Amino acid sequence: MKKIGFVLILSMQSIAGLAQVAKDSVKQRITIPELKINFNKSGTHYFKGTFLSQTWLRYSDFNPGTTVDGTPKSNYTDIGIRRWRVQAFGQLTDRIFFYTQFGQNNFSFLQPRGTGAFLHDAVTEFKIAKQIHIGGGLTAWGGMSRFSAPAVANIMGLDAPIYQQATNGIDDQFARKLSVYAKGELGALNYRVALSRPMSARNSTVPIPPVNPVSNFSTEAPEMQTSGYVFWQFFDKETTAVPYMSGTYLGKKKILNLGIGWVQQNKAMWHTGIDGDTVRTKMLLLGADVFADLPIGKKGAALNAYVAYNNFDFGKNYLRMNNAMNPANGVNAASASLNGSGVNFPMVGTGNILFAQVGYKFKDDLLPGNGTLLPYVQMQYSQFQVLKDAAVMCEGGINWLIHGTHGGKLTLALQNRPVFASNSGGEAVQTSRKNMVVMQYQISF
Repeated sequence: MKKIGFVLILSMQSIAGLAQVAKDSVKQRITIPELKINFNKSGTHYFKGTFLSQTWLRYSDFNPGTTVDGTPKSNYTDIGIRRWRVQAFGQLTDRIFFYTQFGQNNFSFLQPRGTGAFLHDAVTEFKIAKQIHIGGGLTAWGGMSRFSAPAVANIMGLDAPIYQQATNGIDDQFARKLSVYAKGELGALNYRVALSRPMSARNSTVPIPPVNPVSNFSTEAPEMQTSGYVFWQFFDKETTAVPYMSGTYLGKKKILNLGIGWVQQNKAMWHTGIDGDTVRTKMLLLGADVFADLPIGKKGAALNAYVAYNNFDFGKNYLRMNNAMNPANGVNAASASLNGSGVNFPMVGTGNILFAQVGYKFKDDLLPGNGTLLPYVQMQYSQFQVLKDAAVMCEGGINWLIHGTHGGKLTLALQNRPVFASNSGGEAVQTSRKNMVVMQYQISF
């Protein structure tokens, strides 16, 4: 706890230093730029470019038995680039739209030299009518929940609820798949459906063991996958030119949405049966959620809340340990927990997940000349088939919106996660909890 306190003090000192920089910026009337070229006078035909950078300074209490490059470590401090993205998109004619994104995720000190940015999205889209657009390419259009495709530049928490990107890195490229899709609006109903060819699990970034009694992803040729997400908009409508759903509107819109979605794929999973034969099963992921972003008063304050329920069927006892940008790469088997190395915890598995998040944006210019604050808390409560105890991850933090927007943002967050091990009866039970403190600096335009 002393080390966590030291990191918090260091973070607050950094915030104080950046406050003076922000104040000087306001004096010079620096504004967040926009790169946009209009092709007609109305601006309906255009080309636009955006940029995002998120840098982390982090202190982590490690899971038992963790090693970094073979060196035993119980805690560690690291610096990493959580995301670095460049986007280019445009409405070229009344009917033709394109979108592409290039960048890097999770660039850490463990990164192999000479590896780096890659293609995230490459989409072309055609408007048949106002109610239906069709498109295809490498894309995140589809299901199953709001933040299966998060707009990471304006999320409220330190990170999106990444459990909703349930197959990330296994049969997709950071939640993107090669797909054809249809999307549009029918009155207050916004919909998206996709038919995808999942990427080969043989090239998964997560090691997949040989087929065994516990279900895992099949390394045979993948079947086609269907997915979709629909939501009803009770108040203002959201813009969905791209698949990524906003995390906050900072009181600029009045939003209340109710959504449902799915992802389904036959023979996606396999395990060995009682007689030793290979049993192939479907993957079915379901979700229902409510999202609200509501202005309060007339000074720019806003309440943001999100609640999601997900039911995941990956087959018998499937469980995936995960966390963002894990700063460890090994574990001593003799002293290891079920969590594995570093900061991983039971994030995805066969079972049920309840996620809840709430935050409050204070009035505009709460800190005169230095923007405003947006504190939040969130929790992921999971009942997985293979675990005896519930897996509960808690997080709280505060965003400093330096210019009153997400264009320049400093976030300080504390995450508390469960650690599991097998008891004498062979049951997977929680044995302890560990912390992670992160300070993130973001710029986006």
